[in-house]
Amino acid sequence: MEGYKRWVRRNREYVNSLESLANGLTWLLPERFSSSEIGPEAVTAILGVITAINEHIIDTAPSQIHTGHPEPSTFPYSLCISALKDLETLVEVVAQHYYGDTKKWNFIAATEAIKFSVRLAMFRNSGYKMLLQGGENPNSEKTSEVSFSQSRPGDFRKPGFYSGPGSFRNSFGQNGQNGQNGWNLEGRALSALSRFGENARMVSDPAWLRRVQQQNSIMESIAPKAEKSTLSSILSEKGVHGSLYLMGEILFIARPLIYVLFIRKYGTRSWTPWFLSLAMDVVGVGIFSQVMLSGWGSRDHKFQYTTAEKDELKRRKVLWALYLMRDPFFSKYIRERLDKAEKLLEPVPLFGALTAKVIELIVGAQTRYTYMSGS
Repeated sequence: MEGYKRWVRRNREYVNSLESLANGLTWLLPERFSSSEIGPEAVTAILGVITAINEHIIDTAPSQIHTGHPEPSTFPYSLCISALKDLETLVEVVAQHYYGDTKKWNFIAATEAIKFSVRLAMFRNSGYKMLLQGGENPNSEKTSEVSFSQSRPGDFRKPGFYSGPGSFRNSFGQNGQNGQNGWNLEGRALSALSRFGENARMVSDPAWLRRVQQQNSIMESIAPKAEKSTLSSILSEKGVHGSLYLMGEILFIARPLIYVLFIRKYGTRSWTPWFLSLAMDVVGVGIFSQVMLSGWGSRDHKFQYTTAEKDELKRRKVLWALYLMRDPFFSKYIRERLDKAEKLLEPVPLFGALTAKVIELIVGAQTRYTYMSGS
């Protein structure tokens, strides 16, 4: 296993390219969206799990840990969530094949319940940091993103350097130690040299790279680490806005499970699950936006998010587009327009055949909850 890890870390670009090609080709497998698609989905799930494992191996490489990435926790939450997301489509297909369209929702609900539990545990274990990509990417506090939380005379800052702390986390400069800023700049420089050496693949003479990484490791070891926030500390120190933050993230974590439970009760043709799920998404993002706005202009910037967290909020808004692909909205408004477009372009040589294939993939993917769940 250690030999495989070393090979993946040395050939990460080749591994990523090969995985992307293999995952793309799975869409061309025969009977991908037919009643007997267990085989193609099994291949897709296995490739997805292998991809998740390889990414976990790369992310937990010693050089990555020493250049600002989070230290591996006792339980690989991110790997577990990625594996569950790759396996859930296979679970749905097998359940539908053997138990029918109605009872398959029992298995989908069980899968979502497991994901809910893992995400909730990850949220608590991380110090109640916002989940990135649904927990697939660890939300780490990096020195390239976080600076002092308060501006003081004499503070030295590089242009474009992020000046806000991470959400609900202590920053390095809160104790007023000006010497810490010097370590931050030196550590960033050493990290940049380390990444440059790794990308250049200086395998023939890696002595200098090892020295840089060793120095960087020493600097990381002497750096003060921010303590994890606890539920009581957030509620006591952040007050109402802390409670709103927790509510917004719990809504995001629980939304897929509640959505499936309501589909299981009312069916896919009912508007109740659709509207309830959309309301939870809109309210959750609205809470985060309100919390973020409340921090602007304050002295300590308590509620200013990191760049990664702001990107995550944008990603969650983009996912709202999936509601156009979910029933009953898709069946009532989208499907008919797709059929008309297919008939209109059918006589066009080559382009008509390509359009028909694209529409076939769209309609086939829409029949799968896990493809359109956004969870």
